[in-house]
Amino acid sequence: MGQWTGGCACGAIRFECSGEPALMLNCHCRDCQRASGSAYAAIVVFPRTAASVTGDPRYYSKTGGSGNPIERGSCPTCGNPVMVKLGKMPEVIGFHAVSLDDPARYKPAMDLFTASAHPWDVMQEGTVKKPGSMQS
Repeated sequence: MGQWTGGCACGAIRFECSGEPALMLNCHCRDCQRASGSAYAAIVVFPRTAASVTGDPRYYSKTGGSGNPIERGSCPTCGNPVMVKLGKMPEVIGFHAVSLDDPARYKPAMDLFTASAHPWDVMQEGTVKKPGSMQS
């Protein structure tokens, strides 16, 4: 399907990814809920070697449940969350699906940390449901 492009609301951060995503998922962990301002974070994951980012995202780092850092990149100008880097998986980078220029291309295959999902959060039928991480 070629290039995947996107960025923040003001255009200060832009990204471009070649090839197909490694994974598309919805993460319902409390950190993703807070970071997205919603019930979950819709993330499209690419190999780092397939992605390029222009602009200077501001990163917030936190230790995740795995004991490894999670870095969340947002625009320092408009504040939009744009990307996620996982210390446990340094070979990939995740981008918020809503930051895609064409968010309709996002087709989640998995819901993670469903044990943290809110009772009012209606998950899409047909996705793999994991109560915790991909390893659970």
